Amino acid sequence: MIELRSDAKYAMVIPTSMGTRLTPVNNQPFHCSDTFKLQGTSAESNVGSVSSFLGLPVKILTAFVKDSPVARFIKDDLARRHMDFEGPEFEQDTPWGVRHQINMADSGWGSRGPRVQNDRAGEVGRKLNVKDFDLERIFGDEGAKIVHMSGLIAALSEETSQFCVEIARAAKKHGARISFDLNHRASFWTGREAELSAAFKEIASLSDILIGNEEDFQLCLDIKGPEAGGKDIGAKIDGFKEMINRVKAEYSGASLFATTLREVESANSHMWGAIVSSGSDWHVVEPRQIGVLDRIGGGDGFVGGLLYGVLNGWEAEKCTQFGWATGALAATMLTDYGQPADEDQVWSIWQGNARVKR
Repeated sequence: MIELRSDAKYAMVIPTSMGTRLTPVNNQPFHCSDTFKLQGTSAESNVGSVSSFLGLPVKILTAFVKDSPVARFIKDDLARRHMDFEGPEFEQDTPWGVRHQINMADSGWGSRGPRVQNDRAGEVGRKLNVKDFDLERIFGDEGAKIVHMSGLIAALSEETSQFCVEIARAAKKHGARISFDLNHRASFWTGREAELSAAFKEIASLSDILIGNEEDFQLCLDIKGPEAGGKDIGAKIDGFKEMINRVKAEYSGASLFATTLREVESANSHMWGAIVSSGSDWHVVEPRQIGVLDRIGGGDGFVGGLLYGVLNGWEAEKCTQFGWATGALAATMLTDYGQPADEDQVWSIWQGNARVKR
């Protein structure tokens, strides 16, 4: 069990760049659709949604476009998710100025796999800078039990890389625990490999919880791991354990290490599992079949449930089971984040109980 700051106002504080997601209705391809669902989104805020919907206080640190209707939409969406937020507002200046990014997501169906394209030109979140936040108030006076960030925000720009490093330093100074989901994106790293490697390794060295898949640990932290993808993911569990042991040796300041296991049978049927290491103990959920409406956000759902368990002081095995189930829950929803009604709904998923509850 990870010891947490007892007097913190917020269970989680999450730095992120908020944007919007456009998804065609009825699981249709994006290019031949004319009707779409719009939502506010970011990988990091999606992690926090598990805790916020289950009643824990969560705060988002982000940036907005001043007087933008999209910014208003995002603020209202965060409020609907029971999240506090703060951040600077930047003038758009011209029609070619800053804006919130757009995630265009085809969820796939059956044998047609998902396709996702991110339009991040002029993204306002790339301007995130600690000078726009009172870190002493946020982490000293208010306080956070866990600060969660991911490699998506850490690699977004030179400014956000430094922003995340300094957030981690300030949070650590004031007794917050750091959760870091590596989330490697090759397009973000192109031409910046040395710079980002140094930033990611410093954040990892300050982290208490490290999360990533086989590619994340290899490409972000230079830790050798098993080959990505392929069939029979369950047969690779020993390889994942060996990789995590190498991560533990390199980053001994962390106490919880996690990775998800996914084998895609079709867009709507996945084998879903997880591995968590806590101290000398291993907690493995062998891949189990889950139904998938939209796979995007399943990994964030897992992290959200895992951290919810940590925040409640649960043992690592229970945290792992809950995280597996919140990841499976997220895959059943039209949003790319889980919205659990209560803990019982999550535990029913873990138990395989899909019977009607009246």
